[in-house]
Amino acid sequence: MPQIRLFLTAGKEEAERIYALIEQEFEEDGLPVAIVEMDEERQIFEVSLYLETEADADAATTRIADKVGADAIGREVLPDIDWVVHSLEGLKPVRAGRFFVHGSHDRDKRRPHDLAIEIDAGQAFGTGHHGTTAGCLEMIGEIIRREHPRTALDLGTGSAVLAIGIAKLSHIPVLATDIDPVATAVAQENVVKNGVATRVRTATAIGFHHPAMRNAAPFDLIVANILARPLMQLAPAMRRHLTPGGSLILSGILDSQRDKVLAAYRTQGIFHQKTLHREGWVTLHLK
Repeated sequence: MPQIRLFLTAGKEEAERIYALIEQEFEEDGLPVAIVEMDEERQIFEVSLYLETEADADAATTRIADKVGADAIGREVLPDIDWVVHSLEGLKPVRAGRFFVHGSHDRDKRRPHDLAIEIDAGQAFGTGHHGTTAGCLEMIGEIIRREHPRTALDLGTGSAVLAIGIAKLSHIPVLATDIDPVATAVAQENVVKNGVATRVRTATAIGFHHPAMRNAAPFDLIVANILARPLMQLAPAMRRHLTPGGSLILSGILDSQRDKVLAAYRTQGIFHQKTLHREGWVTLHLK
C-alpha cells in the first residue's frame, strides 16, 4: 500500500538535531526515520518519517511541530515500495574501521585490503550508513583484534551487515537472528552474496527463544543493534548467554539513553568499557 513521507530539510547540525528528536519522539511507535544528505557541497540534509495513513501523518505533523519547533514540514505520498529502499538507495559507500560497506553499484571503489561488505538497500535495516551500524562495525574491529572471540551472536541482525563483518574479520561461527522473517530472508541472501554462508547461520527468533540459541550458546561476543528499551529488558538473558569474560556491543541507543542502559547491565554484573558517539547515537562495549 502507498506510504506517506513527512520530511524536513536543514543544514547538517540542525538536521542531526531534528533526526535525534524525531527518533526519540516516535521510538515507541516503531515508525521508520531516515536522514539523507541531499547536497554534499552545501551540507544540506533531509530527515524523513514514514507513515501508513493520512490520519497518522496529520497526527505526526502536530507532534513533530511541537517537538522540533518546525512548521515547514513537507509531505508526499509514495508508491507501494519499501521505506528502506526509498530512503537508502543511491547512498555512498561507508568506511568503518577496516570495513567498507557498499552497494553493488560501487564494487569498483573497493580497495585491495578492504574488508568489503556488499549490502543493497532492501527490506531490512542496516546498510552501514546509520551511525549505530557504523559504530558497531568499528567496535567489532577493535574487539576481535584484541579478544579473538570464538563464537558470536548478532541479535536483531536486519541486513546481517554486522554478522557478515564478524565472519569476514574473524572466520568464526556467527548466529544471526531477527524477529522479522522478511529480514531473516534478506539476511540470508546477503550472507550468501558476501561469501560467508559456511560461517553465518540465520534464524527467525524472538529474543533468545530458539533452539539455535541453545545449541550455539554461550557466546564470546554478542552484538545487538536494536533499541534502548528492549536492550534493557534483555539484560538478564544477555548475561546468561555470554561467556565469562565475553563482550557485548550494544547500539540503537540515543545519547540521552546511555546511562539507563548501562545501569540495567551493571545490575547483571556487566560493566562499561567504552562508548563511541556518532550522530546523536552511542555504541557501547561492555564486559
